[in-house]
Amino acid sequence: MSNLSKRDEESMANSSVPARQDVKGFPAPSEGFVLTHLLIVTDQESSREFYRKVIGAEVIRERDPVVLRASNGWLIINSGSGPTDDKPDVVAAPPQNPNVLTSCLNFRVEDVWATYREWKASGAEFLTEPKDHGGEIRCYMRDPDGHLIEVGQSTGILNQL
Repeated sequence: MSNLSKRDEESMANSSVPARQDVKGFPAPSEGFVLTHLLIVTDQESSREFYRKVIGAEVIRERDPVVLRASNGWLIINSGSGPTDDKPDVVAAPPQNPNVLTSCLNFRVEDVWATYREWKASGAEFLTEPKDHGGEIRCYMRDPDGHLIEVGQSTGILNQL
């Protein structure tokens, strides 16, 4: 007999089911979530070509942002920018010092509002509520060490592929 609660058993069972992606290969799950990784760069084209050539990543989207399928994960490559309404005190910038880690985890989900409510109820502290940016709806939270984590839902960007 298991010492796990029914909720824990259901959670473990659901977590082992891989999320599916959109038919075009874009990380837009219809259930569960897909973990992607966002890199802020100075030159999208040279970064895209580096990952395509060096690790064999498949180019799903050419730019703004670059979307690459790398093995069983995805890389999102974008240029830096100033604060936005969903991360009002955060500037996205490429690494300023090669000895300082500058990256962000990016969870792509089917329903950002449902995930926002569920994770907030579980103790996550979000910078803002989800914000609609046309191509996606997104919000940000921080882990206990302050690492920025994006939670986003692909919307209009799917029509641009």
